[in-house]
Amino acid sequence: MANRILHATDFSAASGPAFRQAIAMARRDRAELLVLHVLSPPAPMVADAYITPNVWNTLLRSQRASAQRRLDTLVDKARRARVRARGLLAEGVPADTIVRVARARGARLIVVGTHGRRGAARFFLGSVAARVVAAAHSPVLTVRGG
Repeated sequence: MANRILHATDFSAASGPAFRQAIAMARRDRAELLVLHVLSPPAPMVADAYITPNVWNTLLRSQRASAQRRLDTLVDKARRARVRARGLLAEGVPADTIVRVARARGARLIVVGTHGRRGAARFFLGSVAARVVAAAHSPVLTVRGG
């Protein structure tokens, strides 16, 4: 029985079923649900464009504020489902950061959504879920997105 479940979300449609599964498991096991979003630095629109430090900092603040609002919405949904929940924002490479945060926070289970890509698309785009499964120190439940 898990006492802390970590759900990693990228806010995509593929994360929705995993979020719902994490809520159901947290409620069933009376576990705390940690909802994690990993921020990656925004990519400049034009490869050769110069972005001033002020503009870059504004982009980062905007990205963080938007992610925090979306995270707060998910935490509110979990709480309305009568689950103890906390939102976490972290920065870094998503798969590595998910594994690091899960271990640091003592998560007994990691729940992540998958996009269901196969073949060349998966090869070229990679899979955060697959990298989490390979590196995690705790069990990982992958839930295919709708």
